[in-house]
Parts: sequence; C-alpha cells; structure tokens
Amino acid sequence: MIKFCMRFFSLMALSSSVLFFLITNTFAGNPTKVGFVYLHTKEDFGWTMAHEMGRQMVEKHFGKDVKVTEVNNVPEGPDSTRVIRELAKQGNEIIFTTSFGYMEPTHKVAKEFPNVKFEHITGYKRSKNVATGNIRFYEGRYIQGVVAGLMTKTNKIGYIASFPISEVVMGINAFALGLRSVNKDASISVIWVNTWKDSVKEADAAKVHIAEGSDVLTQHTDTPAMLQIAEKSGVLGFGQATDMVAFAPNAQLFSSINNWGPYYIKKIEQLRSGKWNTGDGPKHWAGNEWGGLKSGMLTISKFQNMPNDVAQKAQKVHDEIKSGKFKIFAGPLIDNKGKEIIPAGKSLDDGALWGMNYYLMGVNGNVPG
Repeated sequence: MIKFCMRFFSLMALSSSVLFFLITNTFAGNPTKVGFVYLHTKEDFGWTMAHEMGRQMVEKHFGKDVKVTEVNNVPEGPDSTRVIRELAKQGNEIIFTTSFGYMEPTHKVAKEFPNVKFEHITGYKRSKNVATGNIRFYEGRYIQGVVAGLMTKTNKIGYIASFPISEVVMGINAFALGLRSVNKDASISVIWVNTWKDSVKEADAAKVHIAEGSDVLTQHTDTPAMLQIAEKSGVLGFGQATDMVAFAPNAQLFSSINNWGPYYIKKIEQLRSGKWNTGDGPKHWAGNEWGGLKSGMLTISKFQNMPNDVAQKAQKVHDEIKSGKFKIFAGPLIDNKGKEIIPAGKSLDDGALWGMNYYLMGVNGNVPG
C-alpha cells in the first residue's frame, strides 16, 4: 500500500510537471496577437505618436509573448471597418481602435467576431466584447487655464478645437474654469477646424488668434503646427498628447501627455490571464476605464517659460487634482449666457460631462450645432 501511494504521488508530480511544461511551451510558441488601428501616421508628434509610444511599451514589457500589428493612416469611416475586420481575420485576439470615429466600425466588426476582444479608445459604447478606454484630458486643460490666466498680458486666449463633441467641449470648459480661477478678466476665443490633424488649418487658426490679440494659444488638435506659429510669433502655448517642446522651446509652457502604455499592458495581461475586463455596468457589457492624473494615464511635462511662482501655483493645482482633493466641475457653474448649470455644493457627474454641449463663463460664442 505504501509503495502504491508513493508511485501514485510520483506519477501525479510527473504529470503536473509535464502538463506545466506543455502549457508554458505551447503558450510561448503562440504569442498573444495584438492589433492597433491608428488614425494618422505614428510620426505625427501628437495623438498617434502617443499611442505608438504605448505600443512600444507593450512590446518592451511582453517581449516575445506578444506579436503586435499596427495599421497607420486609417480614416474614420467605412475604410476603418475593413481594416478592423482584416485584423480580426488575421487572428488578433485583442484589437485597440484608437480614435473616437472608430466607434461604430468597432462594434460592427465585434458582432462578427464574438471571440475577439476590442478596446475602443475615447468612445462610450460598450458590449460583451467591446470595452472602452479614455483619458481625463480635461484635468490637464484646467491646469493650462490656470497658467494661461497668470501669463497672459492681453487677457485673450486662442483655442483651436477639432470637432464639437462633448470630449472637446469639456476640455474648453475646464480650461475656462482654470483661467477664471486666477483671472476673471481673461476670455477664450475658439476656432473650430473640424479635423483632428491638418497642420495647415491649425497654423492658419493660430495666425488668426494672434492677429486678434491672443498671446496664449492652446489646442485639441494633433500636430505641433500651432506651437510652431507661437514660437515664430513670440507668444506662448501648450503642447498636446506628447511633449512638443522641441518644436517650440521658447513658447511651450508645458504639454499634457497621454500615457497609454500602462493601460494597454494591463488589458493584454487581463486577456492572457483569462480576466479581461468585465468592468462596470450590466453583466453583458465589457468595462470602461476613464483615467487621469491619479491613474497615470495623463501626465504633464516640465513647466517652463514661466516665473517660479506661476510654476508653483500650477504644481499645487496639479497635486490637488491628482489627489482628488480638488473637483474641477464643482458648482456653482454658470454658462456663458448666465444660466446656472449646477449650484454650489454639487458637482457634475461623468454622465453630465458626456452630455456637455454648452460653454461656461469665460468662453466666447456658441458651441456649433
């Protein structure tokens, strides 16, 4: 009986070792296939470059355990459906679609490939195999507003905006709140260029702002063209998505930096461990993550071209937002027509932010219909 038990446990130990060997070697021989869909070229020095830097972090972290494919310059629309579908056909197990306009194409392809996981960046629709990820860009824009309010001499701020969607509008309003927290006399003029990336339109919009007296510029577009005009014109500005200081060493005050790598790594690790995000909401929905300074998904570059007291004020605001001590969209909030949006003692929740279609005080004009 003793000999039988010893043989039994020896066989069990051997079987476990063999099983572990087979699993690990099979896994090692079949790396996780990951797809990325980019709106622009990965050398755009803005939005897409930030995603590319995240992709590089993925490859560095996982090494041979992942096989990554990225497709560049994919327009929002029917062509993105084709590209996403092709990545799914190629056996990619998780696909990151990295622009707001990919939302409907992502969901269309997800229905065709229920076993593939999809991560749509900056969208709001989720399903069983489509999760969403986003950054609280507005946190950086509030800090920009504070710095702009302290640095402007003309009290005119020029804002270059892409499309009139809530994500962009909430950034404009966060900037206005930061601006008016330190300078009630300053105001923001917005030029909508109706594109994410067009260096000519961005440069032309910057020139118009400067001609109208703006001495601080900011943007929700994807190239350093605005900062290059600021550098040539002797005005100041803020970078977007990546650190753009190389294009405007004398003009950039700081850049808001999108740090996608840790998010991508976490999601791929969840997939590999069988724990891909089931997230919030109904059980049949995949998860949503909207991170900012606290999560590290948003960072800011070095403060420069500003006095020490301005940098110290900006750092204090940064730290209070990051810690959760300070709430940006806390009442009383008044729109630029004088209507109270929310009273003192209350704050806008995330749902209200995603429905934002108005300007707050300090912003000139109206949100395009």
